[in-house]
Amino acid sequence: MDTDYADLRDAVAKLCTRYPGPYWRALDRDSAYPSEFVYELTQAGWLSLLIPDEFGGSGLPLSAAAAVLEEIQRQGCNAGACHAQMYTMGTLLRHGSDAQKAEYLPKIAAGELRLQAFGVTEPTSGTDTGALKTTAVRDGDEFVVNGQKVWTSRAEHSDLMLLLARTTPLADGMKKTAGLSVLLVDMRTARDQGLSIRPIRTMMNHATTEVFFDNLRVPAANLIGEEGRGFRYILSGMNAERILIAAECIGDAKWFLEKSVGYANERQVFGRAIAQNQGVQFPIARAYANMRAAELMVQDALRRFDAGDNPGAEANMAKLLAADASFEAANACIQTHGGFGFAEEYDIERKFRETRLYQVAPISTNLILSYLAEHVLGMPRSY
Repeated sequence: MDTDYADLRDAVAKLCTRYPGPYWRALDRDSAYPSEFVYELTQAGWLSLLIPDEFGGSGLPLSAAAAVLEEIQRQGCNAGACHAQMYTMGTLLRHGSDAQKAEYLPKIAAGELRLQAFGVTEPTSGTDTGALKTTAVRDGDEFVVNGQKVWTSRAEHSDLMLLLARTTPLADGMKKTAGLSVLLVDMRTARDQGLSIRPIRTMMNHATTEVFFDNLRVPAANLIGEEGRGFRYILSGMNAERILIAAECIGDAKWFLEKSVGYANERQVFGRAIAQNQGVQFPIARAYANMRAAELMVQDALRRFDAGDNPGAEANMAKLLAADASFEAANACIQTHGGFGFAEEYDIERKFRETRLYQVAPISTNLILSYLAEHVLGMPRSY
């Protein structure tokens, strides 16, 4: 990644040393949220890097946020508990009214409010966002929301949620993604007024949930941008999301590679270090080469994004290649460690489970390939 942020990376690395493996293992066993870690990141200003100075943030480009998230992963920690604040905030920043930005952004930057929940995916629609069924019906100065979301991570630990709902019924001849709107839901009051949350236990500790809306009333003043244009607003943040997740995967890959090399050089079998064996060397070396190639793609996507471009292809390729690189490095790391790779105390199996997620989320590998085939290579739409 960009070496211009060396001081920033060093500071993040020092913070992470206070949260070593035993901290994350204990949380993992109990499916608990890393509240202390997120609080310290917030107080240090790392989660408000992208918020402009005028609202109490640092006003730095996406490449700075990528450096922070990559370093967190490289140190063996897990940014999944808080990374959404980096990119969900962008929808408010780019499309919110002056009043909304003045009300919420300073509080988010100061850590008084958490904007971590992103209500888009539904059980029956998945990635087919235009097929979502959650509705928000206008009633005077409020919207009445009914429906259900799934894989809404951090909903139990967030004060605010960006919610995508249908405000105009889908009619014949209407584009499926039209008529969707974004609402900013204050979950502090909503949880007793029609919003309920059900945690979903998963193979990694990701604090994910199902969220149910039963006649939840949301002030019309909480509509982000124009009614019916919400899908476009959500799309505008997806490049940032994918690039930042890709940076995390690069950090994961570096962690796995460092673990693999260190163990292979130390581990003695048949009177010599296992690192002398090409059967051990080659998978690690190939994983390193693929990590470096993916890292260059992430850098290209960041450069384009920071320049004000709309790097859809580069963001998708960065996420695809970085997720593949981290998972390849994870496999090599487990194989290098043998049985110890499955032992909880080495943290490898935990990180393996965490990085496996990014083959599926926030967008699956196959859908990225479909995007590239259609929009870059000019092949017919496949779905």
